[in-house]
This record gives sequence, structure tokens and C-alpha cells, in this order.
Amino acid sequence: MSRYFTHGIVLGIALAAATVVQAQTRPPVGGVNSAPGAMIFYVAHGAPDACGPGCSDWIAAEGAVQWDTYKRLLAILDRQNGRKLPVVINVKPGSDLTVAASLGRILRGRGIDAAVAATEVEACGGKSEEECFALKRPGGPLDAKEKLSSVACELACVLMLAGGVHRIVPPGNRVVLTAKMQIYDRLAPNVSAEHRESLTSIFTEQFRRYLGEMGIDHELLDVTVSKAGGRYVEIPASEWSRLHLVTQ
Repeated sequence: MSRYFTHGIVLGIALAAATVVQAQTRPPVGGVNSAPGAMIFYVAHGAPDACGPGCSDWIAAEGAVQWDTYKRLLAILDRQNGRKLPVVINVKPGSDLTVAASLGRILRGRGIDAAVAATEVEACGGKSEEECFALKRPGGPLDAKEKLSSVACELACVLMLAGGVHRIVPPGNRVVLTAKMQIYDRLAPNVSAEHRESLTSIFTEQFRRYLGEMGIDHELLDVTVSKAGGRYVEIPASEWSRLHLVTQ
């Protein structure tokens, strides 16, 4: 295992602080060492064709990708008794990019499709976030529907989506990337500026290779990296197919 695996790269965005405060209204997913707002997985059930032709069941993935998120993804996939339910992604800010890429590799290895959308659980209507979380935590199935628009897919989302055998980003969603990455080591947080710069270059190259392996044009990342000062780059929907971000 690479010695760089213990480092995480967090996508730094202006809304991260507000999102974390909101997420803290529910308990951590994985216990005392799990960050508030960490990604949760559960099976959702909708109307016929709710998640595509012939598809009424999917795995909802929502929250910030953290160091232990891969364990929960493997656990819910293993519980499906061979069913390859698509994973519907709604990644929140403050996500670990290295782990997001590992989630993508898990999806590809299992032959799973992926899409970007929010999942709206019927039983959560009128309930607090903490009460809704308590319903989702056992893993479902829960009656739900997909909200197909107004979901922002940032770099962690792209890295996870990339692993899908078939990849869907419905119209109305946005792919918004930034060149600003924050290097941290959760075991030793004081990373020097020089080491931080070196790691940023290393991880950027790793992500470029990863996207290529998943069949996505690395121009998607190159355009983002070329933007200095942490500015945001929105990839227009007209470019998604050309860059192979989506497959249909």
C-alpha cells in the first residue's frame, strides 16, 4: 500500500463550513471516530422505471466521502445477494478525494452503474434531519424518488461517478470543479507547505491516470488544474459526452 494512502485530499469550497454545521444535526454514521455528515448508503425503492428503464431500486449514496466510507459501500453491496443495483450519488463538500477514487474502483470492480441525483425518501417528509437519518441508517429499503436536477457534482463526485460502468448525469445538474485542493493527514495534521505542494502534484497525476483508466478524458482534470487561484470551472452539459463523463 502506498505511503500516500494515509493522506487525504479534501476539495476546498466556500460552502464547506455551512454544510458541516448542517450535517452535525445527525449522529456520525460510523461511530465516535466517524466525521459528522459522512456518506451513508441505503436501498431506495421507487415507481417502475424510477431509476431508468426497468429500474425501480437503487442504492442511494449521500454525504461527504470520509476515510472509512469504502467499508460502508462494500457492506451494502455485499448485502444485495448478487443484485447489481445502480448507485445514485449525492456527494457533499469536504470529501476525501483519494477515498472517492477508491469508491469508483469498487463500483467498476463490481460492475455497478452510477448516476448523479438526490434521493428523496417519502417517510422523511416533515421529519428533522436526525429523524430522517435514523430511518436511513439501517440501509432500507425505503420508498423514495429521485430528484434529477440541481445537484452539484464536484471533483469527489466525478471521481466516484467515474467508476460506474454506465454513467448518467441528468440534465439540470451541474459539474463544477475547482483547482483548489487541501492536503491533510488525519494522523499527523501538520503537513509542511513544501510537502503539501509535492503531494498535490503527485495526487493530481494519480487522478489523471485514474480517470483515463475509467475511460474519462483527462482533459476534464487538466482544465480544472489550469485554473489558478481556486476558481471554479463549470463543465457545460454539452461537453459531458465528449469527455466521456457520461455514457448515455
